[in-house]
Amino acid sequence: MAALGGRVAIVKLRRNPKAFYAQSLTEAERESLKAARKLDGLEEEIAMLRVRLLSALRERPEDLQLLIAGVGMLVRAVATQYRLSPKASKDLANKMQAALNALGDQLLPPDR
Repeated sequence: MAALGGRVAIVKLRRNPKAFYAQSLTEAERESLKAARKLDGLEEEIAMLRVRLLSALRERPEDLQLLIAGVGMLVRAVATQYRLSPKASKDLANKMQAALNALGDQLLPPDR
């Protein structure tokens, strides 16, 4: 019987591949997923990353690894949104990292 149940699940997934992950979501999350599928672009995600990065900077300014990781995610999202070339994306990441390091040096001088 278990094998038959597995086949039924595979057939359902072939008909609706979006259902693969949906089976692990709560009903509220499935409703949110429906709304999320209607969004186009990365504007909301980029805005959320910026808000979280600002919060991290305020709450844990000494945690440079966290901030560098946050900037990295933001750079990748912006690069994806604007379809930057790999070199332009890397240059942007390097510039943002340098700016963040300079900010970190101001917040936590090297003599600490």
